[in-house]
Amino acid sequence: MREFFTSYQDELLQTSITIIILVIVRYIFHKAARKVGVLSDFNTVRTTLIIKYINVVLSILLLAILSLVWGVNFNDLGLVLSSVFAVIGVALFAQWSILSNITAGVILFFSFPYKIGDRIKILNKDFPTEGIIEDIKVFHMHIRTDEGELITYPNNLFLQIGVTKIDKESHDDATDSI
Repeated sequence: MREFFTSYQDELLQTSITIIILVIVRYIFHKAARKVGVLSDFNTVRTTLIIKYINVVLSILLLAILSLVWGVNFNDLGLVLSSVFAVIGVALFAQWSILSNITAGVILFFSFPYKIGDRIKILNKDFPTEGIIEDIKVFHMHIRTDEGELITYPNNLFLQIGVTKIDKESHDDATDSI
């Protein structure tokens, strides 16, 4: 055992430093995501989802750095990764919208000016929708219309189509005049 530690002393030290740094970075990112969630008054489920995304990205980064530290042969690693990505690419080719909705969900978390409970109007000429945001999920949003219908709207469309927030007073005035 002592032989192992003396032979791989540099690699073990670099691994320890890498893990410590990534734990600190993880803590900072988690704290920042929670702060954005609190300041923007986001649902805790949404904040937890973003934290899971952060964990996945940092885990992949940790594996990449550790493979560099331990001297993995990049020719072999490149062959394995290219094969894995080819299989994943073929499997997800028909499901590209899933990836775009996940990406849109992350973007909406940090930049979407609306939150659960807001009344919005989606400015889509083919399918105009007005209602209250009931929930924001990974792939879609739930919007409850005045008629009680629950509409599931994909996240990636929120980045492509105009959305306006309707003030509660102006909506009440409009319904009173009808």
